[in-house]
Amino acid sequence: MANRPTIKDLAAAAGVGVATVDRVLNNRTNVRAATRESVAEAALAIGYPGAHRIAGIEAKALPRLRLGFVLPKPAQSFYRTFAEILERSVEARTDIRGTCVIRSPDTTTPEAFAATLETLGREVDVLAAVAPNHPRLTRVVDALKADGVATFSLLNDFAQGARAGYLGTDNLRVGRIAAWMLTTQIKNPGQLVVFIGGHHWHSHQLRETGFRTYLREHAPNFELLPTMINLDTRQLTHEATLDLLARTPDLRGIYVAGGGMEGAISALRETRPPGRVALVVNEITPDSRAALSERYVSLALATPLPTLCRDTVSEMVASVTTDGPLSPHQPVQLDLYTPESV
Repeated sequence: MANRPTIKDLAAAAGVGVATVDRVLNNRTNVRAATRESVAEAALAIGYPGAHRIAGIEAKALPRLRLGFVLPKPAQSFYRTFAEILERSVEARTDIRGTCVIRSPDTTTPEAFAATLETLGREVDVLAAVAPNHPRLTRVVDALKADGVATFSLLNDFAQGARAGYLGTDNLRVGRIAAWMLTTQIKNPGQLVVFIGGHHWHSHQLRETGFRTYLREHAPNFELLPTMINLDTRQLTHEATLDLLARTPDLRGIYVAGGGMEGAISALRETRPPGRVALVVNEITPDSRAALSERYVSLALATPLPTLCRDTVSEMVASVTTDGPLSPHQPVQLDLYTPESV
């Protein structure tokens, strides 16, 4: 029996410590699902005594779940980071053997989002998505619900009445904070403008509403120009900002309520000294961080992605593994970044 594998051999084969193997052998909960599976596979590979029992414990204790996510614009820094943190959040679960499946539509049309949701919904146990508001998406989410696949809305509360829950910020409050920052920082009242991605994004409309409400209540001496649609793109925002700066000499502040902030930043860099026109943006990225340090951005309102991703995965797992009521609305607290905090 001299060649009989030991716990040290098993730990070496699995690439973990002896203490971790001990936790797996005793079926303790504080072990990541991927680690449990590695130990079970290593036990079978080296012929560790009781290997099939270990594999049986793993299979019985940890259900396999496929968690699907739909995120737009995978090339954007924010959504790349979002995807990476979602993957880590699924991997960190010790109560499931989770697989994270992330897809992005080819375009940002409601039809493309609906097709991606419908296809992915046939491959996973539960879904979460950043998607626009449109009746077609609501019908898809309703059909998935009927087939037993719950869908959670992220950042933008789409498919209300059909989705299982919303996880994101309080977007009305986000807009009010943006207005507060601009109107308290600007010394001489003048004109302000808000950029939104489009009318299919309820979150952008709520931020615009919050912005307008704050101005009516607390800063009526500022004039709000007609809302600009930028389709969340850098180029459109850049061109529109240059045009506004050229024909609106009294422009004092800009709020980019969705994507495309890079265009506003570059237009201000080309035409104005730092701080001449105040700019508030959403999310902290390499671009917004650099613009904050240069004082072209006055405030970045950032989603706390680690918290959002952890809460999202928890709600998704609970929707599959428990019969208890789900939390229909889960607002997360904003992170605020200023030139003095980056």
